[in-house]
Amino acid sequence: MTIEEKISLKLQHPLDEFVRLERMPTIWCPGCGIGIALNAFLRSLKRSRMDMDKLVVISGIGCTGRVSGYMNCDGFHTTHGRAIPFALAVKRANPELTVVVFSGDGDLFSIGGNHFIHAARRNEDITVICTNNSTYGMTGGQAAPTTFVGANTTTTFHGQVDIPFNLVDLAIGSGARFVARYTSGDYRKLPSVFSRAIDAKGFSFVEVLSPCPAIFGRHNSLGTGDEMIQDYLAVADEIGTPGGGPYSIEQTEIKFVPGEGVTKIPTGIFYDTEEE
Repeated sequence: MTIEEKISLKLQHPLDEFVRLERMPTIWCPGCGIGIALNAFLRSLKRSRMDMDKLVVISGIGCTGRVSGYMNCDGFHTTHGRAIPFALAVKRANPELTVVVFSGDGDLFSIGGNHFIHAARRNEDITVICTNNSTYGMTGGQAAPTTFVGANTTTTFHGQVDIPFNLVDLAIGSGARFVARYTSGDYRKLPSVFSRAIDAKGFSFVEVLSPCPAIFGRHNSLGTGDEMIQDYLAVADEIGTPGGGPYSIEQTEIKFVPGEGVTKIPTGIFYDTEEE
């Protein structure tokens, strides 16, 4: 092996095979948690030795919607809110494929909300990963279905007044087969959680609470991305365990205090059943 070949080998990242290198670097802002979630997802694929020819990743519109374009596999970057319908079409056309929807809270739970509910109700065999940054980050920082009461956004100058979705409770209540929530600071735990979600037969959902320092964090004086992640980890409480529960809405609810930020984040695997 020549010196040039040795240098080239050292410069290779262990996850290079899973991404489109020609599209690197990503568009995500410094401190954004989406890249961390994507890294954990790629590590889960590496651990499980996923056949990339049998994987399809589908995203909607928004910051997280860029994920499908960075993946070195078949996929779709769909219209706003329509990632799940595209995923169902792919899965039904070829049930042998592993189909993953990787999108954001605004895309999946506003215009895409009914698609999520009914796909979970029918227990469709797809995996949905949602990076929840509590805002519409790409389009200006408007209030989203997950924006906390009291939080400032570009459309709630005096604080949000509408109660946000509790995504864990919504997924379980809709009929999902596997439901989990972690933060992007839980990057060591996420690969195994993603693997379990993908292996589960039926509708699987993983929420990843993700910092958005450039928009949501700035409007609420929450500091840098690193500071937001450290704050998440400080208040995260892993109560969800396989076989545990049932969990009440109060137990799974994320708490937010204006001026302080997030003060409680229940995490873990909240639902895991063999029912198909």
